[in-house]
Amino acid sequence: MNSRQRRGVILLVLSALAAVGAFAGVLSVIRDVNSKVGPEVTAYRLKNGIDPYKALTPDQFQKISMPKRWLPVTAVTDLARIRGKIAVTRLEKGSLLQSDMIVDRPELQPGQQEIAIMIDASTGVAGKIDPGSRVNIYATFKADNDKGKDESKVIVTNARVLDVGKLTALDPGQSSDDRRRTATEAVPITFALDTADAQRVAYAESFATHVRLALVAGGSQTTIAPGDRTYTLDQDK
Repeated sequence: MNSRQRRGVILLVLSALAAVGAFAGVLSVIRDVNSKVGPEVTAYRLKNGIDPYKALTPDQFQKISMPKRWLPVTAVTDLARIRGKIAVTRLEKGSLLQSDMIVDRPELQPGQQEIAIMIDASTGVAGKIDPGSRVNIYATFKADNDKGKDESKVIVTNARVLDVGKLTALDPGQSSDDRRRTATEAVPITFALDTADAQRVAYAESFATHVRLALVAGGSQTTIAPGDRTYTLDQDK
C-alpha cells in the first residue's frame, strides 16, 4: 500500500468516525427533546366560533395531539364531557377546549315543565336573555268593551329561562287585526315553570295583545305584591 492509498484509507476512516459522531449527536438531541416534551395526549380545538349559551356537539371540535406537559390542567381530553353542556362565553375558532369554558345546561326541577313561546324581538330584552336568566313576564290586555280598561299584568315572576332560540321571521298571516300585532320577527324562548305559571303564560300567549319580558338583575329573584301586579293608565292620574 503506497502513501496515497494510506491517506485515502485514513480519510475514509475519519469520515466514518465523523458520520458516527454526527449520528450520535442527532440521537442525543432527539433524546433531549423527548425528555423535555414527553408523551403526547389528545385534546380538542374549535373548528368555528360558538356563541355564548349555545349547546355543544362533537362535530364542532377538531381532535389534535399535543405534549402532555404543555396541556393545561383544564383541557378537555374526552368529548363525552360536553354532553349536556353549553358555552359559558363566546368561544373563538381555534381555541383549545377547556372545562372552564362550559357549564351544565339548565335543567327542569321537580314539578316543573318546559313551555316555549314566541317573544316579539322588539318587546323582549333583545340580546340580553340567556339560558339561566330570570325574567318577569308581563302581558297587556285590551278591554273587553268601551267601558272597560286596558290592563298590563305581571303574570309570572322569576321565570327561569331554559333556552333561547334563533330570531325567526314571522308569517304576516299570523298577525291578528283584533290583537293589533305588528311584530315581524320573534324569538322562541323556553321557560321552566310549574303548572299554574305555564297556564298563565299559555293564556297570555294566546289572548294578550303583547307579551313582554323584564330581565331580573343579577339572576336574583324579585317579589311583587299582589296589588302591584295589575296596572291601568288611570292609576297615574
